[in-house]
Amino acid sequence: MFSIQLMPRFSETDALGHINNTVVPIWFEAGRVEIFKIFVPDLDTTQWKLIVANINVDYIAQIYMEYEVEIRTGIQKIGNSSFVVYHEAIQKGQVVAKGTAVMVHYDFSEQKSKPIPNELREHLQRHLVANETNE
Repeated sequence: MFSIQLMPRFSETDALGHINNTVVPIWFEAGRVEIFKIFVPDLDTTQWKLIVANINVDYIAQIYMEYEVEIRTGIQKIGNSSFVVYHEAIQKGQVVAKGTAVMVHYDFSEQKSKPIPNELREHLQRHLVANETNE
């Protein structure tokens, strides 16, 4: 799995004193950067090849500003032109949120999805992970 560390910011808290639920999908997107680089190594947006078709987040426990959060990211499933990214947010050794993002290999000039080339598929396969939804 890919892993990044984030320190929650004061602006990400809500009136209840914990991280607002709208922040976690943004953190998960940050966790997908290494996956974006598989498709566009220099992250040149004029050469972008991915779109998000769906995101899902399960909130398991409250997340607090005072403690670092680790975002773990891997590939759950690979289809013909799409793949499912699996995410976990971990704080103080506990999974506090988990979720998925369905990414589609997309040709913006033709405005349609395209099959994932074998070379990219093989790279994605190196990052397949097991979790409770696909063990």
